[in-house]
Amino acid sequence: MSHIRPMKDLRNTTEISDLCHKSGEPIYITKNGYGDLVVMSIEAFEKMKAKIELYEKLAEAEKQVKNHEELLDAETVFERLNNKYGKK
Repeated sequence: MSHIRPMKDLRNTTEISDLCHKSGEPIYITKNGYGDLVVMSIEAFEKMKAKIELYEKLAEAEKQVKNHEELLDAETVFERLNNKYGKK
Protein backbone atom coordinates (compact mmCIF):
# COMPACT_ATOMS: atom_id res chain seq x y z
CA MET A 1 0.00 0.00 0.00
CA SER A 2 1.40 3.40 -0.94
CA HIS A 3 2.11 5.88 1.81
CA ILE A 4 1.56 9.54 0.93
CA ARG A 5 2.42 12.21 3.45
CA PRO A 6 2.49 16.01 3.36
CA MET A 7 5.82 17.83 3.58
CA LYS A 8 5.09 18.98 7.15
CA ASP A 9 5.24 15.35 8.34
CA LEU A 10 8.99 15.37 7.67
CA ARG A 11 9.35 17.33 10.90
CA ASN A 12 8.71 14.09 12.76
CA THR A 13 11.74 12.20 11.46
CA THR A 14 11.35 9.28 13.87
CA GLU A 15 7.81 8.54 12.67
CA ILE A 16 8.83 8.76 9.00
CA SER A 17 11.89 6.56 9.62
CA ASP A 18 9.79 3.95 11.44
CA LEU A 19 7.22 3.94 8.64
CA CYS A 20 9.96 3.50 6.02
CA HIS A 21 11.47 0.55 7.84
CA LYS A 22 8.16 -1.13 8.74
CA SER A 23 6.61 -0.85 5.28
CA GLY A 24 9.75 -1.50 3.24
CA GLU A 25 8.16 0.78 0.66
CA PRO A 26 8.88 4.33 -0.45
CA ILE A 27 6.93 7.15 1.15
CA TYR A 28 5.68 9.81 -1.24
CA ILE A 29 5.95 13.35 0.09
CA THR A 30 3.63 16.03 -1.25
CA LYS A 31 4.08 19.78 -1.34
CA ASN A 32 0.97 21.90 -1.84
CA GLY A 33 -0.93 18.77 -2.81
CA TYR A 34 1.50 17.65 -5.52
CA GLY A 35 4.16 14.96 -5.49
CA ASP A 36 7.56 16.38 -4.56
CA LEU A 37 9.84 13.79 -2.91
CA VAL A 38 10.23 10.09 -2.23
CA VAL A 39 11.74 8.85 1.05
CA MET A 40 12.79 5.26 1.66
CA SER A 41 15.01 3.19 3.91
CA ILE A 42 18.49 2.29 2.77
CA GLU A 43 17.45 -1.37 2.67
CA ALA A 44 14.54 -0.61 0.32
CA PHE A 45 16.81 1.56 -1.83
CA GLU A 46 19.49 -1.15 -2.10
CA LYS A 47 16.85 -3.75 -2.99
CA MET A 48 15.41 -1.50 -5.70
CA LYS A 49 18.89 -0.72 -7.02
CA ALA A 50 19.76 -4.44 -7.19
CA LYS A 51 16.57 -5.15 -9.16
CA ILE A 52 17.37 -2.39 -11.64
CA GLU A 53 20.90 -3.73 -12.12
CA LEU A 54 19.53 -7.25 -12.66
CA TYR A 55 17.00 -6.01 -15.22
CA GLU A 56 19.78 -4.15 -17.05
CA LYS A 57 21.89 -7.31 -17.19
CA LEU A 58 18.93 -9.35 -18.42
CA ALA A 59 18.20 -6.77 -21.11
CA GLU A 60 21.84 -6.92 -22.24
CA ALA A 61 21.72 -10.74 -22.36
CA GLU A 62 18.50 -10.65 -24.40
CA LYS A 63 20.15 -8.19 -26.78
CA GLN A 64 23.14 -10.52 -27.19
CA VAL A 65 20.88 -13.47 -27.96
CA LYS A 66 18.85 -11.43 -30.43
CA ASN A 67 22.00 -10.24 -32.21
CA HIS A 68 23.42 -13.80 -32.31
CA GLU A 69 26.51 -12.72 -30.43
CA GLU A 70 28.91 -15.37 -29.16
CA LEU A 71 27.44 -16.89 -26.03
CA LEU A 72 29.00 -19.13 -23.41
CA ASP A 73 27.47 -22.39 -22.29
CA ALA A 74 26.67 -22.86 -18.62
CA GLU A 75 29.52 -25.33 -18.07
CA THR A 76 32.09 -22.77 -19.24
CA VAL A 77 30.58 -20.02 -17.11
CA PHE A 78 30.57 -22.15 -13.95
CA GLU A 79 34.10 -23.35 -14.62
CA ARG A 80 35.33 -19.76 -14.91
CA LEU A 81 33.46 -18.73 -11.76
CA ASN A 82 34.84 -21.69 -9.86
CA ASN A 83 38.38 -20.87 -11.01
CA LYS A 84 37.97 -17.26 -9.98
CA TYR A 85 36.04 -17.64 -6.72
CA GLY A 86 36.29 -21.32 -5.81
CA LYS A 87 38.06 -22.69 -2.77
CA LYS A 88 41.81 -22.82 -3.07
